[in-house]
Amino acid sequence: MTEVMRIVIVDDEPLARAVLREYADEDPRIEIAADCANGFEAVKAVAELKPDLVLLDVQMPKLDGFEVLELLGRDQPVVFVTAYDQYALRAFEVHAVDYLLKPFSVERFQEAMARARERMRAKAATPLEDLVRDARPKSGPAERVLIRDGANVHVLPVDTIDYVEAQDDYVAFKSEGKQFLKDQTLSALEGALDPARFVRIHRSFILNIDRIAKVELYAKDSRMAILRDGRRLPVSRSGYARLQELL
Repeated sequence: MTEVMRIVIVDDEPLARAVLREYADEDPRIEIAADCANGFEAVKAVAELKPDLVLLDVQMPKLDGFEVLELLGRDQPVVFVTAYDQYALRAFEVHAVDYLLKPFSVERFQEAMARARERMRAKAATPLEDLVRDARPKSGPAERVLIRDGANVHVLPVDTIDYVEAQDDYVAFKSEGKQFLKDQTLSALEGALDPARFVRIHRSFILNIDRIAKVELYAKDSRMAILRDGRRLPVSRSGYARLQELL
């Protein structure tokens, strides 16, 4: 990393962005690459500009900070900027992710920048899935899935998902005749979806049970799920047991 650290500021409050700009301008080793008012702008800016660090507000409309982090990926160094939220702060401390608690002084800002430089030098990746799980307020099952495609973001309502397939380090969402790839594990996704509607039928597949037409015996102890559109997916023995509980 060069001596000058290029940062992207992300906050929906103009005053908060102004404070961060003012503090950053006092340090000649910091260059502001972009200043973003929402999560969609942030994803586009990071994809195009590839900054060294993102200063990311947690509480934002449309896309919150955790959703932005999920889209940016674990390799993007981040310092969270947040109003008081005891739940999130505990998670940041547990996972050694730095954060700035609003309102903060220029000294605290400088300290966070120094710690961010140290983490980048050590190439310490963000424990993304653990952090999002522990820091995000507990709510019901996901109603949408966010997928980054270069500088763009696709928003998939879960109702439109037919099934999800594990593909190496990614999962592939099959939705309305299209495929969308996301850097995520099938297990993490399974934990976010409604277990009454989505079932792990196989180690490589999660299926929306609304799409099932029937389940056929394929060979001894092997079954196939036949979808309404004719597609066929393998069903393991444990997957069939889970299916029977829902159907």
